[in-house]
Amino acid sequence: MRISEAARAGGVSARSLRHYEDEGLIVPGRCANGFRDYCQSTVDRVRLIRALLESGLPVRLIRQALPGSGGKPELDEFLREVREHRDRLAARIAVLDGQRAALDAYLRSAGHPGP
Repeated sequence: MRISEAARAGGVSARSLRHYEDEGLIVPGRCANGFRDYCQSTVDRVRLIRALLESGLPVRLIRQALPGSGGKPELDEFLREVREHRDRLAARIAVLDGQRAALDAYLRSAGHPGP
């Protein structure tokens, strides 16, 4: 399928598909005229990439996690990096929770209770 069809099927933009290709995350086929040609397995891979990106994993770790991306990480090292990333996210969430609590307290003191 062409790039516009693959983008629609994968739930991403055509620009994202080109970016994933530039990052070595996908390798679409090519038609005789040079246009990109996406098969269903590539679209499925795009959906996985999108889900991993939405989880907050950086492209560098996604590249290592995907089969056939050239990244063959040492499993223990890879899992350590994923844990560290998760821990950084947890710390950011804790800060945001504290900020939300402070805003809720302010709203309550101003006579406007929160949700």
